[in-house]
Amino acid sequence: MNNKIVVIAPGRNLDQWVQALKDENKNLTIEIYPNDTQREKTEFILTWQPPAGVFDQYPNLKVIASMGAGVHHIFAQNTIKEHIQVTKIEHPRLATDLSQFVLSICLMHIRDLYAYFKLQQKKKWKPIAYKRPKDTVVGILGFGKIGQSVGELLVKNNFQVLGYSSTAKTHENITTYHSEQQLPQFLQSCDILVCLLPLTSKTRGILNSTLFNQLKPGCYLINVGRGAHLKENDLLEALQNGQLCGASIDVFSEEPLPQNHAFWENEHIQITPHMASATDPKVVSQQIVSNLERLHQGKAMKNRIDQNREY
Repeated sequence: MNNKIVVIAPGRNLDQWVQALKDENKNLTIEIYPNDTQREKTEFILTWQPPAGVFDQYPNLKVIASMGAGVHHIFAQNTIKEHIQVTKIEHPRLATDLSQFVLSICLMHIRDLYAYFKLQQKKKWKPIAYKRPKDTVVGILGFGKIGQSVGELLVKNNFQVLGYSSTAKTHENITTYHSEQQLPQFLQSCDILVCLLPLTSKTRGILNSTLFNQLKPGCYLINVGRGAHLKENDLLEALQNGQLCGASIDVFSEEPLPQNHAFWENEHIQITPHMASATDPKVVSQQIVSNLERLHQGKAMKNRIDQNREY
């Protein structure tokens, strides 16, 4: 029985991951790329941001496990053979953390707290009229499990919530839309748009001028999906012409965000360093080890993604 996991995550400190996996199964062998051995015997890889073509070095590879909820990084520079199972992390804590983050941003926006931070720096006393959640429509672009969790928390806090997905879904207290034909109607209703889409060849660059121009003028954008969803220059243009009133961006095409990036100096953009939700190795290592055991037992992987859909 091959009880080895190879971890491929260049530039990351992996001590917590190694310890968490060992805590789940002390008999595991954990090897870190590029110092791993006997690659012809490796069947299970745990990865984040793998180098181009790296999986071709493992002729008997059977499982590629993402270290997070996203799998776009696995396909970005690698072609994955059809027989290889690709998995992602799913855990209630990730959905809870992200839902609370989105709720916080929505409340900060409708109460204009960002404006008060700036007024305080100028020592200016200026009350600002505000909206209430019941008068605010939040559209969730990407209404999967996490999107539904976000929507449920927003509904509990009296926001009106819409959900958009590629396939039809129904949800109590949330109006849902699907298909490209229904996308314009969804967008035209939004006071706040939250992007929670998976990153695929179809969704890459979807947050662009064409989409922004279909939104209600003065809409506020929250991107907690992936950096590559956003056409950055199109966002700057939409903010300049008033089609968007502001944006909260947690994910970026290049991370860390370069110091000379235009977003830093734009007063309409709120930046957070990809921290809407974070994977805790202690919490999720059990599902990694469980899938290794399932591999040995000839069972299908849990949280396996559909390679054709890329999520």
